[in-house]
Amino acid sequence: MSLTEAFRQRTAPQLQLGNRFRALPRPAKWSLSALLIAALYLTPYWPDVPVLGWIINTPGTSFENVLTDQIMMFILVALGLNVVVGFAGLLDLGYVGFYAVGAYTTAVVTSGQFTLPWIAALPLSVIMAMIAGVILGTPTLRLRGDYLAIVTLGFGEIIRITANNSDWLGGPRGISKIARPPSIGPLQFGVLNAKPYWYLGFTVILIVIFVLTRLENSRVGRAWAAVREDEDAAELMGVDTFKFKLWAFAIGAAIGGIAGSLYASKVGFINPDNFQLQLSILFLAAVVLGGTGSMYGVIMGGFLVAWIPERFRGFATRRYFVFGVVLVLVMVFRPQGIIPRRGAAAGIAKKGESDV
Repeated sequence: MSLTEAFRQRTAPQLQLGNRFRALPRPAKWSLSALLIAALYLTPYWPDVPVLGWIINTPGTSFENVLTDQIMMFILVALGLNVVVGFAGLLDLGYVGFYAVGAYTTAVVTSGQFTLPWIAALPLSVIMAMIAGVILGTPTLRLRGDYLAIVTLGFGEIIRITANNSDWLGGPRGISKIARPPSIGPLQFGVLNAKPYWYLGFTVILIVIFVLTRLENSRVGRAWAAVREDEDAAELMGVDTFKFKLWAFAIGAAIGGIAGSLYASKVGFINPDNFQLQLSILFLAAVVLGGTGSMYGVIMGGFLVAWIPERFRGFATRRYFVFGVVLVLVMVFRPQGIIPRRGAAAGIAKKGESDV
């Protein structure tokens, strides 16, 4: 049996499940979606469920803190990076730079001499991250492939080194006393209660998914798909490839800025060591592992990349070996990702049928 045939057999049930869901009446789809969203809002309580708790438990650390400090952030940045890598087909190895810009913007304007509330710092973080995306993209997006990857990798390191060498950014000491989101009724944002951060973060994730879904199905999304599949052909057909690639960088950077702002407000302290190059590699791994171009796939990828090392913390330093083995196995048996983009999965399944 060929690898293509094996993949077709593993992908067919997924396609059938998706087709069955889309064939349901609208009230049934809305009801199932509402139940799923409600269950996800209750994620901090999952460890209390007997069997499920044993599966997702993170020994040695609180699952709530892992959920808000890592899983939530990885899901958000994976969604943002997926716009660049999955929708537009651009390889970005410096995405941590946008994440850092969002975090540092929130830290600077909510501590020290500015002391703005977090609710005012969030849009500023988004704007600054978008500006960073435009500044990076304008001179570099005429490059392709490995050359673009090298330039973006350098951008991530430039942001970290600049923060490390700038006194007004705290230098290596970092910035502390970062403002937290405003408390609303029973939602009290503090150090000891992580649940409100998950409710806020998951709401932001839902909004991002809604916006990206609309973009993917719009003229902009179709232009991104054309650039991803064949940039030269897209340009010959009249697509302004540079403009749409710049849009992808700006929108992806904005989502990274949101994630950075949420992270800074949750931990209350940041320094340049929080934004190492390895984070960019892990962000990209989340996108590839989940399924490049698939929003629900990258959500799963973000969850796994953040959760697996914590779940196997009992292995001490060997947990990273276990994490690496899991990534290799997934890439061997699911080369298109855990939940591949529907068009890609259907295309491979169709090709497998023609090969039989």
